[in-house]
Amino acid sequence: MGFNAIQSTRPETVGHALHDSPVGQLAWIVEKFKEWTDPANELPEDAVDRDTLLTNVSVYWFTGTAASSAHLYYETAHDPAAWAPKDPGTVPTAVAVALPTDVAIRRYAARDHHVVRWTEFERGGNFLALEEPGLLIEDVRASFAGLARDA
Repeated sequence: MGFNAIQSTRPETVGHALHDSPVGQLAWIVEKFKEWTDPANELPEDAVDRDTLLTNVSVYWFTGTAASSAHLYYETAHDPAAWAPKDPGTVPTAVAVALPTDVAIRRYAARDHHVVRWTEFERGGNFLALEEPGLLIEDVRASFAGLARDA
């Protein structure tokens, strides 16, 4: 969770460093893909197409958004309301988790949201939409179909 500590306390420091070096930007993002994709894959490009990885890195590089993307962590960590107790949400919520990497805890999701569908995938990781797009699309369609039946 080192990335979280850095981005929630010093987003500009890491942002300027990443903006200064295309190799640094590449290394930062590819390391996240290595650590957060399905561990059954040896290399990040075994989980996500190499062109997709490079496109992801390029978007950050060409738009200069490394620092601004880190600010989400800073702002959340420094917002007292983010940690205050809240009433549970009432919007029907579908949750999809990849068991090999997700640390989502069902009881917290159920505590804070109106969970109407919970799907656990045996493969995939943090980048589920890139790693297993077919599985995720099928689940999203089924989620909305279920909502339509319940309406």
